[in-house]
This record gives sequence, structure tokens and C-alpha cells, in this order.
Amino acid sequence: MDYTLLIIVLLLVGVGLVILYSTSAYNGQVKFHDSFYYLKKQLFATILGLVMMLFVANIDYHVWQKAAVWGYVAAIALSVAVMLFGKEINGSKRWLSLGPFSFQPSEFCKVALIIFLAWLVMRNAKTIGKMKTMLRIMIWILPIVGLVGASNLSTAIIILGIGVVLIFVASPKYAQFIGMAGLGISFMGVFLALESYRLERLAIWRNPEKFEKGYQTLQGLYAIGSGGLFGTGLGNSVQKLGFVPEAQNDMIFSIICEELGLVGASFIVLLFLLLIWRFFLVATHCRDLFGSLIAAGAMAHMMIQVILNIAVVTNTIPNTGITLPFISYGGTSVMFLLIEMGLVLNVSSLVE
Repeated sequence: MDYTLLIIVLLLVGVGLVILYSTSAYNGQVKFHDSFYYLKKQLFATILGLVMMLFVANIDYHVWQKAAVWGYVAAIALSVAVMLFGKEINGSKRWLSLGPFSFQPSEFCKVALIIFLAWLVMRNAKTIGKMKTMLRIMIWILPIVGLVGASNLSTAIIILGIGVVLIFVASPKYAQFIGMAGLGISFMGVFLALESYRLERLAIWRNPEKFEKGYQTLQGLYAIGSGGLFGTGLGNSVQKLGFVPEAQNDMIFSIICEELGLVGASFIVLLFLLLIWRFFLVATHCRDLFGSLIAAGAMAHMMIQVILNIAVVTNTIPNTGITLPFISYGGTSVMFLLIEMGLVLNVSSLVE
């Protein structure tokens, strides 16, 4: 397998755990009287994810062609289950409770959709250049986008982005994507208009200082600004002491900038760029279309999620609640990310 890719993944996981502890220790002590609370939960999910990554990395990726449709059906079923029986946390219904554990089905949907779309595009490879075929493939994406987007707009955007990138990679024609972009913008416009709070986010983004809900964005920007070139030092953040709400989640990059400065933040970004570059190499050198599309889907997922998270933290785009892969707190997220890495590692073992 691609050992460079494996090393980069392990580096991101290790760095992520260190940063997570630094960022979450205060909140853990205040809320649960245990500064290691978040680290222990994340470490458990990470170990489980690493075991599953190595397991998946040793299974021929062609096996997943047979499970592609069932994975898609399971993603739809789980998304419906969240709407009906989901557990509401911080005003969002995104989790299913399984005894003492909470499971976020939208993370499973990302991996399932990559496999399903790779299989679907491969079956329509000869006619992929036709607009009719592209629209037919996009129709399969919309049910998951709609179901997930009802409670989690940010993940719906990522899923839609993965689908568009996979079709773009496989298609020999580019002009028709202009029409698809128009349809996508129209869809997003309607989707935003359906809920007033989504339009409110646009107003907060433009003038965060005028809204109470702009507090998190402003505190994140204060953290970034106070970090300077080399930061205040690991563990020395002031903003994580209750000023940036839930600093271990979506806004963790702002604490990275504060504690590690521009140099440390650039190192994290460099690791993600190297990871995306390895995905690109695997996708371009794979022996068959199915493997190439799996690697391209993982590349799209990582690229979109990292860009959107950093853009939100720096207030370049409206706040959409997107986590930073491998670093933000979230057991389901890190587990399925590592399973996805296992898929790509197996594809890399069969490149030319």
C-alpha cells in the first residue's frame, strides 16, 4: 500500500489527539470534572477506527461493488431514522442513540455515497458525457442531500460536492457543468429560503458584531489574531477558556492559530495538502475506474471539508458547522474517516 499516505494519516491522527486535549481540557474539567473526558472518548473511537482502517485496507476494494446499492439504501434508511427518532443536541437532530453511544449517520452517508457513485458512474461510463446520464446520476444524490440537509446543511453541501466532483472527474465534457452549476445554485437558493435561520446566518456573516449569534465568530477571529507568527504556546490559549463556545468542535482551527500561530496552522494545512496530493496520485495511477473514483471521492471529501472549515473559522463564508477532519472532536467522524482511508489504502496497493 501507499505507506506515505499511511504515515500522513497517522500524523494527522496523532497531532489531532494532542490538539484536541489542549483545546478540550478546560471544557472537560468544567462540565464533567475530568480534563481527559473528550480525549478518552476520541481516543476510543480513534483506536476502533484504526483497527477498521487496517481491516478495510486488506480487503480487495472490488468487493464493495456488490455492497454499493445496499450501502446507499442503508444511508437513506438511517437518514430517515434520524428525522423520526434522532436525538437532539444543541438544537440539531443529527444523532441516533445506541444505548450509551451516539451515532451520526451523516458520516456513514459520505462513505456509502462515494462507493455507490463510483459503482454508478462505472456502470454508465460509456455514456457519462451525455447530459441525460449526468442528470440521472445526480437524481440519485438528491434524496440523501435532502434528507441530511433537513438537519445538517453543512454535511449536505459536502455530499453534493463529492457527487459533483466524481461526475466531473469521470466526464470527458466540461461545458455542461455550467448548466449543472446553475441548477445547484438555484437548489441552494430554494433550500436556504425554506428556513429563516439559514438566511439569518448570511446576515450574521456580513456583520457578526451586530448579532448575538455572531459571538462565536468574533471570538474565533480574536483567537486567530492573537496567535501571531508562533502562537502563545501549546495549552496557553485564553479563548478556549469559555470564550469560544465548544472550542473542541467546529472552531478548533482558531485555537490552533492562537496556540501554534501561523507556523503551526500552516503545518496542519500542509499535512492536509500532502494527504490530498496522495489521493490524487492514487486516483490517477489506479488500474480501473472504480478504484480511481473511490480515491477521487475521498480526495473531494477531504478537500471540501477542510476548505469549508477553515473558511468558516476565518469568516470567509457563513458559519455552517463543519468539523476539521481528524482534529475536531467527534467519534463517528474520525471512525468513518479512517474507514475511508482504509478504502484508499487498498486502492493504492493495486496501482500501476
